[in-house]
Amino acid sequence: MSEAEEHVFQAEIQQLLDIVIHSLYTDKEIFIRELVSNAADACEKHRFQMTSGQQVFEPEVEPKIKVATDDVAGTISITDTGIGMTREELVENLGTIAHSGSKAFLKQISEQKDKQADASLIGQFGVGFYSAFMVAEEVKVWTRSWHPNAEGQCWTSDGRGSYRIEKAADWSRGTRVLVKLREAEKEFAQGSRVENILKRYSNFVSFPIELNGEVANTVSAIWVRNKNEIKDEEYKEFYRFIGHDQQEPLGRLHFSADAPLAINTLLFVPARNIENLGIGRSESGVNLYCRKILIEAKAKDLFPEWLRFLQGVVDSEDLPLNISRESMQDSSLLQKLNKVITSRFLKYLEDLSRKDAAQFDLIYREYQRFLKEGVISDFTHRKELGKLLRYESSALEKGQMTSLADYVKRMAEDQKEIYYLYAPSRETAEQSPYREALQNRKLETLFLFDPWDEVAMEHLGEFEEKKLCAVERSELEVENVAGEPLSEEKVAELSKWLKETLGERVEEIKTSGRLVNSPAIVVDSEPAMTANMRRLMKSLNQETGAAKYHLEINPRHDVIKRLHAVRGADEPLAKVAAEQLFDNARMAAGLVEDPRELVGRLNTLLQKVLAK
Repeated sequence: MSEAEEHVFQAEIQQLLDIVIHSLYTDKEIFIRELVSNAADACEKHRFQMTSGQQVFEPEVEPKIKVATDDVAGTISITDTGIGMTREELVENLGTIAHSGSKAFLKQISEQKDKQADASLIGQFGVGFYSAFMVAEEVKVWTRSWHPNAEGQCWTSDGRGSYRIEKAADWSRGTRVLVKLREAEKEFAQGSRVENILKRYSNFVSFPIELNGEVANTVSAIWVRNKNEIKDEEYKEFYRFIGHDQQEPLGRLHFSADAPLAINTLLFVPARNIENLGIGRSESGVNLYCRKILIEAKAKDLFPEWLRFLQGVVDSEDLPLNISRESMQDSSLLQKLNKVITSRFLKYLEDLSRKDAAQFDLIYREYQRFLKEGVISDFTHRKELGKLLRYESSALEKGQMTSLADYVKRMAEDQKEIYYLYAPSRETAEQSPYREALQNRKLETLFLFDPWDEVAMEHLGEFEEKKLCAVERSELEVENVAGEPLSEEKVAELSKWLKETLGERVEEIKTSGRLVNSPAIVVDSEPAMTANMRRLMKSLNQETGAAKYHLEINPRHDVIKRLHAVRGADEPLAKVAAEQLFDNARMAAGLVEDPRELVGRLNTLLQKVLAK
């Protein structure tokens, strides 16, 4: 081979260059990420080669990366002290697409079982290099291989069909890529512009990156380190950097896995839920990396939508990237990644609930809405999420929370259902007529205070083979209640009269066996609907249809007995009382939106009573 030779690009390479220049990347700044990534790969290879026992040229030179900009000359250069290339490797790596020096290197060391971990860190030096031609008028590459007897080489091309290779005397080990920028792309010769790009994409590269003499990557990629070697202060500093938050996070999960995917993950739960502040919908703060190079900031589809509050990093070496690092080639693998890390985070929360209940309680109170959103929308993780739900209970003091699992442990052997009741407050829940039968039979009730709780329970359906049952829809009857009820004949007469009096507002009058101290309750005629569900759907502008109710009356209650008696002696008064009975029941169910009519009727009743 002569000192300087002209080569024609392989046809596929020329096609590739056309694709790269015109359509492969959506943002031209990506070329800096690609060249820095290649430099990091070369340094990683050198690190491995130093452990191989073979003689290496300039072994004393530490692996590092230097980036230099020259806004006068309109150039940017990326220099590494990595493994370098021979003349033959230059032709193979930069002139053809059929062979990749990095792929051959990976195959070589993958056969050495004790070097698998090192192999997994090494990327592919390949098509990313050609992204430089998106902005370049000309690209020059100086390189010298690690082999002691190798010579320096210089590769030059304008990307228009050919390249030139010639010797480069007195060149150090490693590679320097000099990009002479086109006039329209001179922004990439500005130091401040390049600094922002490096911090965005390459901030966590393992090797020092110097930009015009100053170290640009000052924060280490602690997610790839052993968590037992990382101090709390390092975690806090890293969180402040990625989360832009001076408050300490409420939770932290750091884990690595080799199967089913090779991943390193570091997640944080922020101290504040910004959606509670009324700022708007939060956005995922988890960034996706591949070998410490940013693939996607605030990655979409990496987690289900209900985990959008998380901050952190997911780094996977198994990502099958397209020619560009910008897009995922295998969406099914991304779904698998989603499932693995979501399940692992849920396990973290479950473990935390047992080991540090107070800390879990802080997280739950801040982010419970997100977990309930998951129960409603995420069938895959619904059961795991059900284990995390917490509610107040009639069996516990006010303010204390219980899990569904603990409720089940307290259940009697013959109890088949878990009972829950939505109410705006503990006091309202405790006085609700709907739970009188449960109180009578000493059955525990979960108190739900968030309107979304009931929707979550409806979607969860059951827990540990116990059906979740809204108290409003319970068919329990009271036991051993004193007092003589109205006869069946009188109840039938009263029911018929009430239906005629209340008209279409009630669909049916029923005798209730679950009331003790209350004369009546209303129940939605639709089996799956409760008063709270109707209110919630209305707030979301969802059509529910006209509400129709069943009025359940307690034949043992004095109000019902006297109403039956007075309707024959003073029917006008009885009708006013019947209207009030119905509205009282609606009010107990939380269905009265405008109390003015109810108050007016109460005044009429007072007037009639006081006149006697």
